[in-house]
Amino acid sequence: MKFQDIYRYFQEPPPIYLSKEVAVCYILSTLLVQGASYGTALIQRVELDYPLYRLSDTVLYSALKFLEDEEVIEGYWQKVEGRGRPRRMYQVTEEKLEQAKNLSHLWERYLGEQSPSSDAGNIQSG
Repeated sequence: MKFQDIYRYFQEPPPIYLSKEVAVCYILSTLLVQGASYGTALIQRVELDYPLYRLSDTVLYSALKFLEDEEVIEGYWQKVEGRGRPRRMYQVTEEKLEQAKNLSHLWERYLGEQSPSSDAGNIQSG
């Protein structure tokens, strides 16, 4: 390791993988803002919208199953043009809309607490 490696780490930190608890809140936030979505799109969206974060398949599908079991979201199959298999789409249920909104606010709070300080981008080597 060299000092340059340390500076590079803080200038370009490695991705943070979301826990199941945080993933639940992210999923609900995304579904509330963008409407129905499917698993792969949720993984891609977190990387696109929040480059510091990643969501593994295992955590995503575990969180989706939890939300379905709790009836906060419902899944349905949708045929997609030019694709052989239908996609499993997810949307927030009307009955649990308030709970979904409350949990989605935790995602916003998490982002605020996790955001690097403004000085982190100004770290200079040497």
